[in-house]
Amino acid sequence: MEESKPTNFIRSIIDEDLAAGRIQQVVTRFPPEPNGYLHIGHAKSIVLNFGIAQDYHGRCNLRFDDTNPAKEEEEFVAAIEHDVQWLGYQWDELRFASDYFEQLYTYAIELIEKGLAYVCELSAEQTRAYRGTLKEPGKNSPYRDRSVAENLDLFQRMRAGEFEDGSRVLRAKIDMASPNMNMRDPVLYRIRRGLIHHQTGDAWCLYPMYDFTHPISDALEGITHSLCTLEFEDHRPLYDWVLEHITIACHPRQIEFSRLNLQYTVMSKRKLTQLVDEGLVEGWDDPRMPTIAGLRRRGYTPASIREFCRRIGITKSDNSVEMELLESCIREELEVSAPRRMAVLRPLKLTLSNYPEDKVESLTVVNHPKREEMGTRALPFSREIYIDRHDFTEVAPNKKFKRLVTGGEVRLRYGYVVRCDEVIKNAAGEVVELIGSYDPQTLGKNPQGRKVKGVIHWVSAEHGLPAEIRVYDRLLSHPAPDSDKSVEDWKTHLNPRSLIRYTEARVEPALGEAESLARFQFEREGYFCRDSAATDSLVFNQVVALRDTWAKIAQVINPAP
Repeated sequence: MEESKPTNFIRSIIDEDLAAGRIQQVVTRFPPEPNGYLHIGHAKSIVLNFGIAQDYHGRCNLRFDDTNPAKEEEEFVAAIEHDVQWLGYQWDELRFASDYFEQLYTYAIELIEKGLAYVCELSAEQTRAYRGTLKEPGKNSPYRDRSVAENLDLFQRMRAGEFEDGSRVLRAKIDMASPNMNMRDPVLYRIRRGLIHHQTGDAWCLYPMYDFTHPISDALEGITHSLCTLEFEDHRPLYDWVLEHITIACHPRQIEFSRLNLQYTVMSKRKLTQLVDEGLVEGWDDPRMPTIAGLRRRGYTPASIREFCRRIGITKSDNSVEMELLESCIREELEVSAPRRMAVLRPLKLTLSNYPEDKVESLTVVNHPKREEMGTRALPFSREIYIDRHDFTEVAPNKKFKRLVTGGEVRLRYGYVVRCDEVIKNAAGEVVELIGSYDPQTLGKNPQGRKVKGVIHWVSAEHGLPAEIRVYDRLLSHPAPDSDKSVEDWKTHLNPRSLIRYTEARVEPALGEAESLARFQFEREGYFCRDSAATDSLVFNQVVALRDTWAKIAQVINPAP
C-alpha cells in the first residue's frame, strides 16, 4: 500500500519554524502512560510524531509518562514498545518520566524558593470547594502565604515520607481568579506511599503531576514540538507557565490536534480496562478490542493502520470516524495480497454417488486470480465433500437463489458441476446429508445443453481439516456509546453478537500449514488470519468481510473544513 507524505496544519507550523530559523532540527516524542495497552487512537499519535520526525529527518523519542505507579505495570511498558515497533517505527531514545524525578524535584524547589509554590493541607473536598466554578473565582488557600522556609521544610518532609497520603500537596501559586481552571493554583506533587514503581522501586513516595512533569520532560529532551490532543489545549497556559518560571533553556511549542473518535467502540483506557477486568472480552488483545494488540491479532497489518491514520488526517476539529473507513484500508490491502483458500463454516456433507469410492483427484488451483506470481496449490477432490449449509435449500425461495436445491445443479469452485438427488433428514426433520451426483465432463468446462449459474465453495470431507472460525461484529451496537445519555451504563450497548464461533468448520488441507497471523481470503466468506493465541489447534479470526455490510460509503462524519 503506497504511503504519501501528508500535509496538515502542524506541518505548516513546523515549516514556518524551520524557515524562520526558530529551530534547527525537528524533535518530537510519543509519551504514553503505561497503564494499559495502546489503542487505535494512540496509533494516530504514533504515526503523527514518528512520521514527522522521519519526513523532516529529525528525531522522535518514546517516553513513558510513569508518574502514577498505582496504575502502571511493566507488562504495559513491554506491550507499548512492541506496538510502536510493530507499526514500523523505531525511537531515537527510550526515556521514562521517572528518569527525571530528581530534576523535577529540584525544579519544584526552585519554584518554592521563588515564592511560586506552596505546601497546602486542604483536603481534596476542601480544595474543590475553594477552587470556585467557571462563573465564580476561587478562594486562596489558607496555606498560600506560608513562608519559603516553611514550604521548603514541609516539602522535604513530604519526600521523606513523614506525612500520610492526601494530607499535603505542593501547589503552584498562580491565580485563583483565573478564567482557566487549570491555572487556579494547580497541584504539582502528591504523596503516594507504599507503592513500588516499576522503574524506581520504593525510592520515592512523592510523585509529580502530569502537568508539571510533561513540559519539563519535553524541555530536558530538547523537544521542539509537543503534539497533544485537544483536551490539553486548556492546559497549554500551565505548560508554558512552568517552563517560563524555572531555569531551563529549551521551551518546546505545544500544538493540539483532534483525538480519534471511532464509532461502535470506546477509546477510553478506563473503559477498555473495565472490559478486560470484568471478563467481557478475552483480554487486551481480544480481536474485538480497538487496541493495537487486538487489531494485530484480528489480522490488521501495520500498513493498513498507517493508511487509516493518513486518511483521517490531522485537524483541529473533533470528528467521528466510521468503522468502515478502517475496514476499507485492510480490505483494499488484502484484496491484493491475501492468497485464496476455501473454508466451510457450517458443513453439510454431500456424497456424490457416481464418483468412485477410492478415487481422489488433485486439482491444481491458483492462489490468487490476479497474481500469477503467487503460484498454485493442490486441492484434493473426493467422493464425499462438505458444502456450506447456507448454500442448500430444498426449494429455492426465489429466482435469485443460485445455489444448490433438491433436483438442481450448481458448480463447485474449481471443480465439477454437481446435482442434489436426495435429502437425508434426522428424526427432527433436519437435513443432515445430501446424496448427489457429478458430471465428469464439466471439470473446467460448461455442461452441454444446459446453463449452470451458481458457484459454491467446498472442502473434501476426507482431506479437510477441522477448525474453529471466529466471525466478528462491532463490539458495541451504538455508534457513540459514550454520548448516549438514555442509558446509565455504556456497557448496555455491548453487542451480544460481536463474536460468533463456528466450531465445526472444515478448511482445505493447505491451511494446516498456515503460520500464526497468516492472512487469507476464504472464498465467498471474507478475509481471515490464523489466530496467534491458539497454538494447539486451527483457529482463524475474521479480519474483515468481503464487502461493507454496515454503511453506504466509508467516510468521516463532520470533517473539519
